[in-house]
Amino acid sequence: MDTRRQELAEFLQAMRQRGSPEEFGFPSGSRRRTQGLRREEVAQLASISATWYTWIEQAREVNVSAEALDRLASALKLSKSERSYLFDMADRRDPHAHQSEVDTAPETLVTMLAQIQIPAYIMGRTWDILAWNQAAGALFTGLLDVAWPHPQRPNLLRFVFTNPQARQFVYNWDMRARRLVAEFRADCRSRLEEPEVQQLVSELSASAEFTQFWKQHDVLERQGGQREFQHPAHGLIHFQQVTLRPVEQEQLKLVLLQPAKSA
Repeated sequence: MDTRRQELAEFLQAMRQRGSPEEFGFPSGSRRRTQGLRREEVAQLASISATWYTWIEQAREVNVSAEALDRLASALKLSKSERSYLFDMADRRDPHAHQSEVDTAPETLVTMLAQIQIPAYIMGRTWDILAWNQAAGALFTGLLDVAWPHPQRPNLLRFVFTNPQARQFVYNWDMRARRLVAEFRADCRSRLEEPEVQQLVSELSASAEFTQFWKQHDVLERQGGQREFQHPAHGLIHFQQVTLRPVEQEQLKLVLLQPAKSA
């Protein structure tokens, strides 16, 4: 038997049995023998066939759509983590996975940034720079050393493709710019239909290079490694980049740049 189907079946059964009927609008009754909800009641709440739901709990080979999973998650009052697990076990993409995510940097991380001596910044879902420390402001001239807020928050892709200064600042600009586009496509692969993503892509399409790279459909996971910048005051400087994701807000990225010796 397929492991995921079995896990999905057992997970739904556990979620169904954990609550009291009254929480879901059903009377408990002294003659009730089922712990939690009956299968028929879950099916009723989710507006699906009771037989079909029973087959899911029996780990039969049935096709479960994302829409049906969405209704089941709502019917069983699943938490964000439980909902994500449900969709993963069913091998389906949650159509509402990112709707509740707020693109702001938690105060705890912002406070930590000031304690970090090397350049560090927090990047959001569409690669806006949400917060940064003094060292990052001194490094990224033309991006983080200006007064904000502006009509738009500083954005890494917007800087690379629309600010002429970036072509001198980012060493080996063509290679880095191409890779950034591939990393951005990988990062937002499940969110390409979001208005914020589409708006940014549309804006950046004014750049011939961005349009060329975007149409190539290269996909690369964001990686660390050596980064070089041609700083107007310090010349060519080298860093080792590390990117971390907070568990509570995985759409955010904490980027750290450790100064490194030249090769």
